[in-house]
Amino acid sequence: MATLKITQVRSRIGASAQQRKNLDALGLHRIHQSVEHEDSAIIKGMLERVKHLVVIEQVK
Repeated sequence: MATLKITQVRSRIGASAQQRKNLDALGLHRIHQSVEHEDSAIIKGMLERVKHLVVIEQVK
């Protein structure tokens, strides 16, 4: 399975409560912080809601 590297590039200030909860669930708390998660439907759904706040890279 592929791995996704997710980096927060924009502030959570002004984001909705649901978007902040998604960032917390992904493990992102600060700008320029990166985490890696396995590519799954659940993660993709969370990323769809915060795609304007993060950058997604596919890692082997």
